[in-house]
Amino acid sequence: MAGAPDTARAAVVLLHGGRADGLAPPPRLNLPALRMRPFGAAVIRTRRERNLLLATVRYRCRGWNGSQADAARDAHEALDELAVRAPDLPVVLVGHSMGGRAALLTGGHHAVRGIVALAPWCPPDEPVAQLRNRTVALLHDPHDRITSADDTWALGARARQSGARVHEFAMPRGGHTMIHGARHWHRLTASLVAAIVDGAP
Repeated sequence: MAGAPDTARAAVVLLHGGRADGLAPPPRLNLPALRMRPFGAAVIRTRRERNLLLATVRYRCRGWNGSQADAARDAHEALDELAVRAPDLPVVLVGHSMGGRAALLTGGHHAVRGIVALAPWCPPDEPVAQLRNRTVALLHDPHDRITSADDTWALGARARQSGARVHEFAMPRGGHTMIHGARHWHRLTASLVAAIVDGAP
């Protein structure tokens, strides 16, 4: 966790990707978690957001694991812990792939102001009612071969009908790993986080 809870004006919580199934803990060299570091750095570099608390959720399991939804459970527990350490601090969730799914599913937590979901995993039957009155930014490359951009846009449409403020961004490249054109992904994410924290439309 970077930053001081007593001086922060908002918190950004990073949720990395994983697997559909996997009960083992993430490895010590966790590439999905490393991929999120430049996003955190970009958010912190944003001039208007120097007073941000930056945190990363550590999953107990590598996988989502069906109805166990382990990543979402870990995210919710992390938000509860953060709310105890820094009461009333608004939170923006930034999640990639499985982490994007976890962010969207836990977006109804009372501390969450908004979500930035990067190439999220959005099954067709995923609930969206919890996103009411939240700002949701969805970034996806239509050429992604791991998760479906069409599923992401469909979830966005359903979330909008449920009262979420949804913004969709079709990224010109990057695929699922977001490596090609990475600076665009990083800068846009940082700008969106700043806008959510500032309450900008």
